[in-house]
Amino acid sequence: MSVDRLLAGRRVLLGVSGGVAAYKAAMVASRLTQAGALVDVVLTESATRFVTPLTFESVTRRRAFVDMFSLPPEAGADARPGDLMIPHVALARAADLMIVAPATANTLAKLAHGVADNLLTAVALAVTAPLLLAPAMESHMWEHSATQANLTTLTARGASTVGPASGHLASGASGVGRMSEPEEIVAAARLLLAANGDLAGRTVVVSAGGTREAIDPVRFIGNRSSGKMGYALATAARERGARVTLVAAPSALPDPAGIELVRVESAQQMRDAVMAALERENIDALVMAAAVADYQPEVTRAHKIKKSSDRLTLELVRTPDILAEVADLRVSGRGPRVVVGFAAETEDLLDNARVKLQRKRLDMVVANDVNAPDAGFAADTNRVSLLWPDGAAESLPLMSKDDVAHAVWDRIVKLL
Repeated sequence: MSVDRLLAGRRVLLGVSGGVAAYKAAMVASRLTQAGALVDVVLTESATRFVTPLTFESVTRRRAFVDMFSLPPEAGADARPGDLMIPHVALARAADLMIVAPATANTLAKLAHGVADNLLTAVALAVTAPLLLAPAMESHMWEHSATQANLTTLTARGASTVGPASGHLASGASGVGRMSEPEEIVAAARLLLAANGDLAGRTVVVSAGGTREAIDPVRFIGNRSSGKMGYALATAARERGARVTLVAAPSALPDPAGIELVRVESAQQMRDAVMAALERENIDALVMAAAVADYQPEVTRAHKIKKSSDRLTLELVRTPDILAEVADLRVSGRGPRVVVGFAAETEDLLDNARVKLQRKRLDMVVANDVNAPDAGFAADTNRVSLLWPDGAAESLPLMSKDDVAHAVWDRIVKLL
């Protein structure tokens, strides 16, 4: 796992309570550390029965804590005078985020009722940073009214939860109560850390992928778009604190966390989904990164076309022009504040991009040559040029699509 721009340098407190799922907490600690976070682990005495402090020290390269009444001097580098005598205060004050994984029924009950009888619960009571709980217990314990009441109390106070999932439990039974996987917990942590980004409070819509225009139930007219650039843009916006709707044509990419995903197939469906999102609420920015088909078959056959002759002629008609319709909507004062389009070209890159910028009345266009090495549809990298209506232009070097996405949002933020 590479260094993560959201997690790098952030102080994360990981509280581990006593349950079989404690072994997964070591994987959470490892992934956070690999992403660049500074992870301080606090275990309950019960947790040490399942996994040792040494395990966490090995993966975080930092001291793990169990004792309520002592804090080693090396842990006090970020502490204020006197903090070394108050370990839970020193740990809590330094944290940007606290995660409790697993959060057992017993620990949830203590946290809900303010019981601070071990280092973990004392730190959780003292911390002012966001609190993320990853419950793990048997399904009957999870479903018990006491547990649900405790969870309601904690979420009402501002705590966030991830899971539990349904699956195989320690008892051998199956049901709800399995702790979320480490990747899901890290994803939830990233979303909490993103809450104060430069897009906090903003609502954005992003389109991604290549549409498919059906010829018959088997065949379609499509394009080579993988959706990677659009998904990267949606994820980057969420990481910066925005509420994001992603309108996605078919793609093999996993669903991005914390994002409203609307799946579509055809250009008409994408048009309907985008317009519905724009009309539902005030949208700050629309980024149309999807490769939307320009033409569709005039007639879609109800049954598979048989190979009965040497030639097959298809009559094609234009698909809806989404950006043109959005431009008209903005004239009426009901559209998004900023609209950005993408221009995937094979020749005359800047000239064609400028034409699109003007015709679609965009605030910015992102142009890329899909024939360029390492910058095509399925590549993980891209090389783009940014153009604005005032004639300004900027060419970015080859970089990952994640970095391109953040570069695009850097420019959009200035337009908002």
